Parts: sequence; structure tokens; C-alpha cells
Amino acid sequence: MTLLEIRFHGRGGQGAVVASRLLALAFFKEGKWVQSFPTFGAERRGAPVAAFTRVDDEPITLRCGITEPHILVVLDATLLKDVDVTQGLRKDGLAIVNASHPVDLGGIKTCLVDASAIALEHGLGTATYPIVNTAMVGAFAGATGLVSIDSVEEAIREYVTTKVDENVKAAREAWGKVGCGV
Repeated sequence: MTLLEIRFHGRGGQGAVVASRLLALAFFKEGKWVQSFPTFGAERRGAPVAAFTRVDDEPITLRCGITEPHILVVLDATLLKDVDVTQGLRKDGLAIVNASHPVDLGGIKTCLVDASAIALEHGLGTATYPIVNTAMVGAFAGATGLVSIDSVEEAIREYVTTKVDENVKAAREAWGKVGCGV
């Protein structure tokens, strides 16, 4: 694997930072070199948040934000009208979006999963603030095949401290339900 850069977009409280860390840990468990770090604007619940994950077979020496990601993971489809989440996405990039309905990202290959419904089904968060991080990491594994769902489960069991089984079930369900289109 050559350097892979992933940018997560979410709202404060949805778990974008934890999702970035979980994905990095899952890749690490498969012997990859990883980085995971967030960036914040207004640090409050509901405000847009970005987090980043880098993965490579070699040590990673870059120490900057990700401006040209290979893959986007969008934890909240309402961000699509508020934030240009596709800014800098590479020409052959992929977007994985938490949405219950089709979204148009202007020809960008897009994978969808209703992570909010999955999270609520497993008691993760509330109807107002579903916690979709583990479901979205599972969806990443299912959509890309770059990391195994078993490594994702192992990362969840190691890193998550509450509702561990529910988070594992949400990740596995999203892994099986993510669908990719254009």
C-alpha cells in the first residue's frame, strides 16, 4: 500500500475523532503505519469537525492536515449543504456517506449507509444525536476492502469503553449494508 489519506467530516458529538482513531487502530492491527488527528473549529456539540487518518506500509513523515484525501467519510449528510466536504478530493476519490437517501456529489463515486438508523437500532446515542462512528468505520471496511471487519471489531473492543458489543454489532451491520454507486 502506498500512502492513503482519509478525511472524516462530522458534527461535534457524532464521533468523527473516535472514528478516525478506530480506523487507524484497525489498520495498525494489520501491520500498517498510521496517523490519526483531529482539527476543530468551534468546539461545541453540532459544530462541523474534521479528523484525519493516514495509512502506509512505511513510516509516515508528513505532519500536516490532509487537503487532498483519497477517501472521505461523512458522518452527517446535512454537512453536504453546509461544508464543501469534497474540496480537494482526488480525481479517483471515494466518498462514504451516512445517508438514508441518495446524495449527489457531482459524479464522485459514493457509497451510502444509513449509519444513523443502525446506531439507533443498537442504542448508540439518541434520535437527535446518534453516535455513528463505529458504524461508519464498519462501512469503510465494507466499501473499500482495505481493512478487515475483524480488525475493526478488534479495534472497537480495545478502544471503546461503553456499549462495546452494541458498537461491534453496529460496525458489522454497516459493513454488510453499505452500498456503492456512481
